[in-house]
Amino acid sequence: MEYGDEIMGSGLARGAHARGVKIAFGDGRKIIWNECAHLIFRGNPNVAAPGQERADNLEWIEHYSGARRYYRFGSGERRQMIFASGTQRPGELFFDPSELEFAERVGDDFIVVEPNTVNDAPNKQWGRQNKRWGLDRYRGVAHLLRDRGFRVVQFDAGAQAIDGIERIATPSFRTACAVLARAALYVGPEGGLHHACAASPVNTPAVVIFGGFVSPAVTGYAQHVNLFTGEGLGCGNLDPCEHCRVCMSKISVEQVIDAAMSLLK
Repeated sequence: MEYGDEIMGSGLARGAHARGVKIAFGDGRKIIWNECAHLIFRGNPNVAAPGQERADNLEWIEHYSGARRYYRFGSGERRQMIFASGTQRPGELFFDPSELEFAERVGDDFIVVEPNTVNDAPNKQWGRQNKRWGLDRYRGVAHLLRDRGFRVVQFDAGAQAIDGIERIATPSFRTACAVLARAALYVGPEGGLHHACAASPVNTPAVVIFGGFVSPAVTGYAQHVNLFTGEGLGCGNLDPCEHCRVCMSKISVEQVIDAAMSLLK
């Protein structure tokens, strides 16, 4: 969940510039960014970039790939993430004019229904298969909302395409987030887009389908409707998981529609 991780990082850095400091994400000596960090932190005045390690106004936070506050990897034979609870502070995104112009052309007051998680490549699963509610269920939600007169869209990325639904091809994840800022609602899995919904200036209502992999107590936001059917903080299983499949099956199309309508009202 690298995009989501970096959006969470932007939440950790909120307000730093106003205090006269910048947040350095790294090990206390080196600022460590991955490709997603370069994208998410673009234009963010609260965050120090790689190469600025010698600045005299830095506050260091250990937050980078392989060192996140909300989980650690289990030490047993099972490939598992062990989660830690903690309310997430909404992040911030700083859009450039071209991203805002693209989003303006899309329009307003649509609903994003997105079954795909960001970066579904086979070599980057990280438990993403256990976050999938199922294309048929998302199709049911999208078609029911469309039939009620709503404009329903999906981003043109990922293998799970909903037939009969408008698709928006965005040039980048940031541009997708700028489009999301103009939406009336997001329906989709726990992941990068749900973190973007909570971030400023996006602030989009969301129905987030958690299932049983990870709890909203770990990566959720109170302003969203978070559908979690697991136990504790989530199983964190990185391999295909029957528990997660059962947890997802407990979330019905009708439940998601009810949640969506409550937010749209």
